[in-house]
Amino acid sequence: MNKLKSFLALAAIIISTLPLMAQQKRVSPHETVGAVIDGCRVTVTYGRPYTKDPKSGEARKIWGGLVPYGKVWRTGADEATILITQKPLVFGDTTVPAGAYTLYTLPQEDGSAKLIINKEIGQWGTHYDDKQDLARVDLKKDALEKPLDQLAVAVSKNPSGGGMIKIMWEDTQYSVPFTVQK
Repeated sequence: MNKLKSFLALAAIIISTLPLMAQQKRVSPHETVGAVIDGCRVTVTYGRPYTKDPKSGEARKIWGGLVPYGKVWRTGADEATILITQKPLVFGDTTVPAGAYTLYTLPQEDGSAKLIINKEIGQWGTHYDDKQDLARVDLKKDALEKPLDQLAVAVSKNPSGGGMIKIMWEDTQYSVPFTVQK
């Protein structure tokens, strides 16, 4: 019961800060996605930038361009992308306790990438403190059948059990499976 109260208090704090963050000028629409995986609600709130430049309308190269290789990216637009989980999640050998986290992505030119789960929340723009990293987990890269003009993140059930987080944009999908700790 105390865990539930703590989670609800944390969620209330995050929700109450969203209007303050929204006062800063947003360039991209925002979305919250989520799923209930093995009795645990997992949600991600993120900005959805477009492939086309919002000022000029010109097409931009995303991976290795707008999202540079070898540099931490905020996994969205405007304020940092937030992951909220009601129960601990396990990504490979890493356990992420219940709570709220910021998600960053670190893509590399060789196609590999890491999902960075960071303990600091509420930051705007490209602010990033690696001392707050809880974990860095490997992402799997796949080609999309059809290019996406706008960034999309999905949380879904994994056919082999547990859940999956997917990050899709341009012609690429990065994904990572997770399980809910019992």
